[in-house]
Amino acid sequence: MKNILKLLLCIILVLSCKNKSDFSVKQIALTYVKSPLNVPSMVERDKFIFSNAFSKYNLPVVYSELTTGPDQTQALASGDIQFLYAVGSTSVILAKANGADIKIINTYSRSPKSFVIFSKNIIKGSKDIIGKKVAGPKGTILHELLAAYLNSLGLKESDIQFISMGIPESYAALSSGSVDMALLAGPSAYNTAKEGYNIVTTGENLIEPVVVVATSEKFYNNNKELVDTFINAEIEVLDYMNNNYDEIISISARETGLTEEAVKEMYLMYDFNIDITDKDIASIRKTESFMRENKMIENEVDINDLFIN
Repeated sequence: MKNILKLLLCIILVLSCKNKSDFSVKQIALTYVKSPLNVPSMVERDKFIFSNAFSKYNLPVVYSELTTGPDQTQALASGDIQFLYAVGSTSVILAKANGADIKIINTYSRSPKSFVIFSKNIIKGSKDIIGKKVAGPKGTILHELLAAYLNSLGLKESDIQFISMGIPESYAALSSGSVDMALLAGPSAYNTAKEGYNIVTTGENLIEPVVVVATSEKFYNNNKELVDTFINAEIEVLDYMNNNYDEIISISARETGLTEEAVKEMYLMYDFNIDITDKDIASIRKTESFMRENKMIENEVDINDLFIN
């Protein structure tokens, strides 16, 4: 009887080991983006929630700090990254329009007020913008905000000099005077406002940005168990946030270099519910239409095809 029990135990262990290694990847790579104020990402990394979730599969979790949409979606398409943990729907649509393999898992955040266009001088109308140098990350929600703002003035991107660069670099360029306007979000936007720069506009009433979580269809089809594990870990992150307010404010302040009071002020702008709503889908459809109308993409993207089944 003892020998039979030992044999059964060995079989269970062998099957368990096989299940843990029977995946198409040897590690879980995901993006780590702190800006604008991605509290779930900062809390998750600090508390090792994804690492703990995937430890049962013996899969280490590694982080990529790619921050621009094109770089992120390219890394996903190449298989270098498995999850885009906070990517703008603008970037997802752009990638899909260019034939990339990308699927939305769920939402990450909604925060139109956190996306801001700044200038050194007061902007009164279109004549104050034509020909100006504007810095910001290409193919992102901020880029969409710029296009929407120009459109509201009857202008196109060709009416300005758009220079693609990351948020920190855009802030530095505005501070040095090498550009006239900058597209900023998160701590950079908060600090720029406190320094007295002119707020040209925020995303409110111009765009309805939805930041999402994405993977590739290939990875999802081959590793549904890992995707389910990721989603459950996301829920764990939000549960931790809901039950540890003071701690998550402290973590976010430490990671961003902001004061806790600043984080508390910015935190009110965000909705981190991961459930995809009808309003989210409508917003993404609106973004897709806007991108086509403004020649950011050529081909129509089927929004229904963007989501995992």
